[in-house]
Amino acid sequence: MASLCRQIIRANALKTTLFSTARRGYADRMLPDPLEHATGLERKELLAMQSGNDDPFNMKVLKKAAGTRDNPTLVPSCFDARIVGCICEEHATAVNWLWVHKGHPRRCECGHWYKLIEKTPL
Repeated sequence: MASLCRQIIRANALKTTLFSTARRGYADRMLPDPLEHATGLERKELLAMQSGNDDPFNMKVLKKAAGTRDNPTLVPSCFDARIVGCICEEHATAVNWLWVHKGHPRRCECGHWYKLIEKTPL
């Protein structure tokens, strides 16, 4: 009985050794840099992120500024118009959507002002 247990333990140790050495061969190989394979917009996005621009397509939520007519919240855009969603109250469950056009500041229903500013495209 004791010899049978020793044989089972040796067999399990041998399997573990074989599998761990087989896995080590793949662990040494690293995947290439994603920038080497990226093309088009993905490449432009990765290059922009590498240069320190963590929001190259202006998709992050903007913090509201004072929101007055003299000091509106500035919304960057590459186009002549952009749709903006305003969460008027802190715990609101609905979003007020409005179009903001270049050169024409726009006021939301809550009284907050937005102004479109030009941003160069990628």
